[in-house]
Amino acid sequence: MKGMHGIIFSYEKKTGLRELIDHRIHGSIPIGGEYRMVDFMLSNMVNAGISDVGIIMQGKCQSMLDHLGTGKSWDLSRKRGGLTLLPAFAYMEGRGGPGKFRGKMEALSGVLNYLEEDIRQDYVVLADSDLMVNLPLDDVLEQHIATGADITCVCTARAGEMGDTCFILDETGRIVDTMSDLQQPQGSAGLSIFVLSKELLIRLVRHCAAHNLYSLRRDVLQGMGKELHLHAYIWEGYAARINTIRGYYERSMELLDPQVRAQLFCPQRPIYAKENDAGSTYIDPTGVCVNSLIADGCDIQGSVRNSIIFRGVQVEKGAQVDGCILFKNTVVKKDAVLRNVIADKYVVFREGCMLMGHEHYPMVLGRGSVV
Repeated sequence: MKGMHGIIFSYEKKTGLRELIDHRIHGSIPIGGEYRMVDFMLSNMVNAGISDVGIIMQGKCQSMLDHLGTGKSWDLSRKRGGLTLLPAFAYMEGRGGPGKFRGKMEALSGVLNYLEEDIRQDYVVLADSDLMVNLPLDDVLEQHIATGADITCVCTARAGEMGDTCFILDETGRIVDTMSDLQQPQGSAGLSIFVLSKELLIRLVRHCAAHNLYSLRRDVLQGMGKELHLHAYIWEGYAARINTIRGYYERSMELLDPQVRAQLFCPQRPIYAKENDAGSTYIDPTGVCVNSLIADGCDIQGSVRNSIIFRGVQVEKGAQVDGCILFKNTVVKKDAVLRNVIADKYVVFREGCMLMGHEHYPMVLGRGSVV
């Protein structure tokens, strides 16, 4: 099969997401009122005609497992192929536990049998689960074949910054250098999306396993950059990686901008999410709802402005919610006042309470908190 096979990495990272990853890995962080972060990359793959996707997981996976289920929501529930969940270190001997995620090449070596026996396609796309983007992966594959590249790396036109993998390109788009931990912005920022052949992937995984190498960036892109033909695919549309509380809040608030929503949720490439059967949201005649995203099953009797409200949230009479992100089944009691607050699931704000964050430093409450 000359199409692509998708592999998504979803694992614990050292980031500034604090309470949002106490009970979940990055790919299952709720976003936009009814989505999880992994929905974007899964949908990108399905929209490109990819019918087989493996998700390599490590860490607090229960939330991700509950969300993905059999893959039916993305048309990936199949008798052969479809969605496959891959614990990164479940089949590696001598670890004595769940194992620490050191790098993508090591994680791939842990599922080498899957790579060799279950991938039916000629090409593989590797991607992270914590990226908000609506990307035409079929165009990436087309360019990959046309350029004869060994690995095509998707990157943006903006310069790479601290924490980014940065690519330096020549005039033809070939990657001549790969850098990270920059002191000042330069090059093109990578999006951690790579297309390569199945044959090359298996060869690279075997080589890295044999030499105790585990990092895709350091040991392949940098270490073999002179030997391999690395080529860039420049994506000029919207893309955002979530790795801090401030970043999560700002990227979420950008979803209130119709232009950003049009780029992320275009009808030609829809973003699919897990179905949740819930009644319609009720907005009381005396309530207020302005410039906000409200999911199904909510009861809004107070005032909601410039906010993102997930399924089952209750805002009682007299309560004021402004610039907030409230996860599933949060309750805001009568006369409570919230400004720039992020609340995880099942948080209760008591009657008359007042919480004020800042748009650059939002206040965050963990799952099940009572304030």
